[in-house]
Amino acid sequence: MTDGWIRAIVEAIHSTPTQAVLYFSGGASQTLGWLLSVPGASNTVLETVVPYSRMSTIQLLGKVPTRFTSKQNAEELALLAYNRALKLCKPGSPVLGVGFTGSLASAHPKLGEHRFHLSTRTSDRLCVSTVTLSKGLRTREQEERVSSQFLLKAIANACKVQETFVSELTDSEAPDECEKHFDEDEELEQLISGQICYKVYPFSSELHTPGVERNIILSGSFNPLHNGHLKLLEVATSICGDGYPCFELSAVNADKPPLTISQIKDRVKQFERIGKTVIISNQPYFYKKAELFPGSAFVIGADTAARLINPKYYDGDYKKMMEILNGCKSTGCTFLVGGRNVDGVFKVLEDLDIPEELTDMFISIPTEKFRMDISSTEIRKRLGLQT
Repeated sequence: MTDGWIRAIVEAIHSTPTQAVLYFSGGASQTLGWLLSVPGASNTVLETVVPYSRMSTIQLLGKVPTRFTSKQNAEELALLAYNRALKLCKPGSPVLGVGFTGSLASAHPKLGEHRFHLSTRTSDRLCVSTVTLSKGLRTREQEERVSSQFLLKAIANACKVQETFVSELTDSEAPDECEKHFDEDEELEQLISGQICYKVYPFSSELHTPGVERNIILSGSFNPLHNGHLKLLEVATSICGDGYPCFELSAVNADKPPLTISQIKDRVKQFERIGKTVIISNQPYFYKKAELFPGSAFVIGADTAARLINPKYYDGDYKKMMEILNGCKSTGCTFLVGGRNVDGVFKVLEDLDIPEELTDMFISIPTEKFRMDISSTEIRKRLGLQT
């Protein structure tokens, strides 16, 4: 039977919009049972992984850690969980990554301390805690309960839940805790370096259908954002029927230096002014965007579609092109294609030679619904701006 105060905390967690991925090993196993036993768990829990064996931990981290039960391990697991949550969450939802490593009482007496480390990561905050338990004071089951309670409290704090917490730690077991907040510039630096996979600016105040899990994404450089972009996404959204419309800007370019933080912030301001959500990612290629946003509908022009199906952009290797595009297809992504000038000629999807096995991945946007020959490049030329 779940204690009343534990149930109250779990109910409060489930009532928040935060969605979480949890990676934990060596303890705190009761936390998952508490989270899943209270109605509303699907609002919160996206995925849980228990890398219990050493090899499982090594594969998850992608390296052999110096110590398996450590503060660093907990931080790295939390960051991995955070990035995983970004890929699995409902569009626009705040996400949480949780990492836990423990060395608790076992069948054979341990020479070292009984301790655990946990970390929570949100978009703007990293929290890390270490607790050293009094050796011999509790059974394994009791240490599981204490570590589970502490982990539940950390999740609640990350979800900004204020509830009464009952601690079974003694005065000598006071946790060693640290917290780091990230400002916008630090988040963007982490994005450019590849530490985090994207950052969302949820400027849109429009109401969207509850339960929608598909993004409708218009990617571009938006230098500048113009009415053609806005109209194209609007029409694409009407064709899709349901979905979360947003713009996406990659801070990393395929053939140019990354955007600077000031450049990113300047372009983001354009979306803030008109109340439209924009995602900043670090993936310039659509096959990588498909991995990052599985199941999404990407809105592109016929010029981009022409490049997508041109072996020239895959080292001249048709087989490589098909493997990559079939990989996109396997993520459940589709491409909505609007008419665009290609080498001086206005073309639509029907003018392109799409490989037969990929035809169902491309959807045409009728010219009667959208045609606008304006481009950011032309606007910059008119204004005498640098490219």
